[in-house]
Amino acid sequence: MKLFLKGNRCDTPKCAIERRDAVPGMHMRRGKLTDYGVHLREKQKVKHYYGVLERQFRTYFAEAERSKGNTGDSLMALLERRLDNVVHRLGFGASRAQARQLVQHGHITVNGRRLDIPSYLVKAGDVIRVKNRKKSLQAVQMILAENQKQVPDFLSLLQGPIPEGRVARLPEQFDVSIPVQTQLIVELCSK
Repeated sequence: MKLFLKGNRCDTPKCAIERRDAVPGMHMRRGKLTDYGVHLREKQKVKHYYGVLERQFRTYFAEAERSKGNTGDSLMALLERRLDNVVHRLGFGASRAQARQLVQHGHITVNGRRLDIPSYLVKAGDVIRVKNRKKSLQAVQMILAENQKQVPDFLSLLQGPIPEGRVARLPEQFDVSIPVQTQLIVELCSK
């Protein structure tokens, strides 16, 4: 499955996923995946998509378990609230990795304060703005010009001399950008 980890590079005909007919390596056919393999693959897909390590993922899962409601939906909402993900979904970064780098290098402010922690969880009403510096503005405006992204409903993008986004509400199940079976993840992590 294409996870679009490299931004728009997977939209071109040169994408490795489209050309590959067999698995990498010795091209041996493997048997059917076990139930554990299916569950693990779903969890790994989510981890790679959001760029989260195992310990971080376990922390998010524990927090989702403590919250009210469906654990899987809460987990995905937590992952969607990460600052690097929000910066990517606003279109300030072509990929999540690039958005993460923008945050780490101090190009992004939240509510007027410079924040360099990609795992920061945004709240409803937070204002995410590009820092008012020449380098920061050039980098983000170039990305915004190249990629005309559709901004999800829980975010609003204000175009201007300084690009700015606002978190209108917390993300819900239908705001998740990838097709994922959260029940499989919950079953695996609950063991």
